[in-house]
Amino acid sequence: MSDSHIDKQMSDLEETRRNLCDQFAFVSGSDSAVAQCYLAENDWDMEKALNSFFEAHMDSEFDVEDAEETKNASRTKRKEMDDPADTSGTKKLKSDKANCIDLTADEPSCSRNLNSKESQAVSNGGSPSDDGDSKLSVISWNVDGLDTLNLAERARGLCSYLALYTPDVVFLQELIPSYIQYLKKRAVSYLFVEGSDDGYFTGIMLKKSRVKLLESENISYPTTQMMRNLIVAKVTFLGQKLYLMTSHLESCKNQSEERMKQLRVVFQKIREAPDDVTVLFGGDTNLRDSEVVKVGGLPQGVCDVWEQLGKQEHCRYTWDTKANSNKTLPYVSRCRFDRIYLRSAKTGPKFIPDHMVLVGIEKLDCSRYTSDHWGIYCTFNT
Repeated sequence: MSDSHIDKQMSDLEETRRNLCDQFAFVSGSDSAVAQCYLAENDWDMEKALNSFFEAHMDSEFDVEDAEETKNASRTKRKEMDDPADTSGTKKLKSDKANCIDLTADEPSCSRNLNSKESQAVSNGGSPSDDGDSKLSVISWNVDGLDTLNLAERARGLCSYLALYTPDVVFLQELIPSYIQYLKKRAVSYLFVEGSDDGYFTGIMLKKSRVKLLESENISYPTTQMMRNLIVAKVTFLGQKLYLMTSHLESCKNQSEERMKQLRVVFQKIREAPDDVTVLFGGDTNLRDSEVVKVGGLPQGVCDVWEQLGKQEHCRYTWDTKANSNKTLPYVSRCRFDRIYLRSAKTGPKFIPDHMVLVGIEKLDCSRYTSDHWGIYCTFNT
């Protein structure tokens, strides 16, 4: 083998590893030195390196709060045992309530930070869904679980929005294990469908009283370098068939080709759905409009809900570093990364987009927002 050929191989290897470091740093929020360390320790396997990073840095994020909850629960239990007036049934009920919150019944205290602007947004779109409402309500949100700063406070912020809007379906991206365990303890009125159980991943929350899960599947993207996949949950909503889908498509401007490959998979799955099924996709697509055009545009019968509702300017930018200060960047970036697609059933009742508003636009007590993305709340008439 010639020296020039060896030099070329070495150069290609260096370029590949440099790209891996850049991707690791972007996903983990670390720097290139940290990225190189974790990748080298894991034989340059991106998934193993990221899992190792998450395990080392994020498992303890909610430990302080969990310890405080355990202490409060123990204190409550001792008080109940010392109170002769309590019956055993009452003691059990109180103990359960000390450890979980049904978001359809109780509103976490931090929701008081949501001002009249966001409360008004709920009333503008109709009352939050309850068991007598035929509207389907949805939230889609990249919650930025990869950012460990004020993570517990920001997770409480998400719970406040769930309590305020009581959505039937919640599409979540950038979850980590400790974050979703936190949600499961509080959102006991929801069933969780998860895209993974380690690293970082997506998830779907289904309101148990209104949405019934039939089955779900996780579809891998064969060439992803960022652990991305597609969740498909087959459900019924008040007796009507729905396929609910969420994904976090490949990030970064230079991953356009991979992102479009993944979008084609999403569109193919939408096209394959039976005629009597409505398909609803929500997620962080990282898309630029030109990329949608390059894959041939939206499939027949599929609408972009924001466009369908008139391209309202106040709902355009879900990633907006001009308004959202969670990320410190040397430039202003305003993009419509988070999108919702709808394909109504060709036979039977139709789902009609009714209302859309961005959520998470109020700062929490910790002076940060719930996420670096705004969430999308929308409703559909049936």
